[in-house]
Amino acid sequence: MTITASLVKQLRDMTGAGMMDCKAALTETGGNIEEAVDWLRKKGISKADKKSGRTAAEGLVGVASDENGAVVVEVNSETDFVARNEAFQELVRNIANAAVGTDGSIEAVSAAKYADSGKSIDEAVKDAIATIGENMNLRRSARLDGTVATYVHNSVADGLGKLGVLVAVETEGDKDAARAIGRQIAMHVAATNPMALDVDDLDPAAVERERSIFAEQARASGKPDNIIEKMVEGRLRKFYEEVCLLKQSFVINPDLTVEKALAEAEKEIGAPAKITGFVRFALGEGIEKEESDFAAEVAAAVKS
Repeated sequence: MTITASLVKQLRDMTGAGMMDCKAALTETGGNIEEAVDWLRKKGISKADKKSGRTAAEGLVGVASDENGAVVVEVNSETDFVARNEAFQELVRNIANAAVGTDGSIEAVSAAKYADSGKSIDEAVKDAIATIGENMNLRRSARLDGTVATYVHNSVADGLGKLGVLVAVETEGDKDAARAIGRQIAMHVAATNPMALDVDDLDPAAVERERSIFAEQARASGKPDNIIEKMVEGRLRKFYEEVCLLKQSFVINPDLTVEKALAEAEKEIGAPAKITGFVRFALGEGIEKEESDFAAEVAAAVKS
């Protein structure tokens, strides 16, 4: 069968694969377009596997919500250029929307149905790797239940950006008013990156580490042990105010703590309210990025 340009274009429109790959697929399958789609998909998965060792530290954070809660996901790519690609943005948006119907665990999100494709999110990501040509992965996801406010910082599109925050507000009052103060608190979380919701939620090891440091500093003053103990407790209180969300000075009104700002918002909410949890995803945090020597890469390419 003659492989026409229109047939190659049809396959390319269906799959997003390159022209040469589409021509090769049609040649291998005798011009059968359905078999060619499968051939490309198999080849794409193979390509994806080869790319999976490359560091993916760019990408996007996506958030989505419904009346029962909200999710935040991080999908990584190798370059910021791809993160600005509309196809990649659509991928992240669809992953976040699918994640709303799960418990938020990475396993559940990966297995969830991707849009109307009939494929899982894991399969959709592999397909995107083959089409876009970069390693990418669903790195993490999280969910909060109930009345949840969302905020995306450095937004590139609705619900997509470089930093995403969820804040859950528990109340029997007006949900819209609760989400309004929750969004302000989410903006605060984006700016301050608290370690924990309150003192009881702090990692005991982190508290003991700070206590030990403060004790050493206080002993250097030469003061009696009873005074040193008071100095340490005073510095720990200051530490709590710096790292615990409810104890922090509210960035929108520094005269109030976050806890007091929420209490004042109860007038608008019409009932008692409390923050039950928060999640903050900053793109690429904790990923050790590979440092490359661009000049060496160009030289190697010329030699090859």
